[in-house]
Order: sequence, then C-alpha cells, then structure tokens
Amino acid sequence: MTPLVHTGYLPDETDTDTLAETLAPQVMTGGRIHLEGDLGAGKTAFARALLRKVGVTGRIKSPTFTLVEPYKVSNLYCYHFDFYRFTDPREWLDAGFRDALRDDALVLIEWAERAGNALPVPDLNVALAYEGAGRGVTLTAYTARGQAWLRHLFPDAAAP
Repeated sequence: MTPLVHTGYLPDETDTDTLAETLAPQVMTGGRIHLEGDLGAGKTAFARALLRKVGVTGRIKSPTFTLVEPYKVSNLYCYHFDFYRFTDPREWLDAGFRDALRDDALVLIEWAERAGNALPVPDLNVALAYEGAGRGVTLTAYTARGQAWLRHLFPDAAAP
C-alpha cells in the first residue's frame, strides 16, 4: 500500500495539542501511532493531548523511565511507550511488549526506530521537527486505517 502524507506547520504547543485532539475521535477503536522527532520536539506533548482527549483522566506521565504507561478508558486500552533508552532492537522483544500491540488498543510509541524492524508497521507516523519558533509536522499513513484517519483530518493528503 502506498502511504499517504500530509505536511504542515505547528506554530506552538497549542497547535500540537489541537492536532492531537482532532485525531482523537478517529482512534477510539484502537490503532498504532509512532511519534518521531528530536528531544523536546513535542512527541510527549502530542501523546498527552491525544490521551487526554480520548478520555484519560489524572496525571499522564512520560514513559521515558518506565518504558510504558498503560491506561484504560471504557473498553479502550491505551499504551504509551517510550523506547528512547533502548540501545538494541532486541530490547523491545526481550521486554515482552508484543502482547500490547493489539489492533483494538491505542498504542503510541515514541522513539519507535530504536526497536528496528521488530515492530509492526504503524497506522500513522507523526514526525515533528524544529522549524523556526514552531514545529514542522509530517503525518504518514501506512495502513487503510491510518489513511482513513489522515483523509478525515486532511482531505488533501497525497501519496509522496
């Protein structure tokens, strides 16, 4: 399947939150989203805004040191992973996280590239990059589910 891509600019964190919040209604039945970008680019901010809009209440912690923070909203399981500390792709396999990658769970993975090719293809990849005072964002949808999300958000999304 040829991926669909949309690029844009987020002037500030409020716009990052708005993008995540706009995506939230689309992911209520689950899906896999990889979050890509340098330290401080907004990956965790995006994840927090998305999880909050999905219905997670209370504190939403960064999983940098715990590797995963699980949540449950009604019948939706949500898993927020951060693989920043991984130095070898086998660490993901050794950690036993494969069971969390269910199609009916919302799975957010920061630093997914540190797991190498061990992870399944995400429905959507959100790449954030420093661009002036804001962030450049590239959304790439790899699956039919991800493409439906992206077309809903941005009808002009196109193949690269």
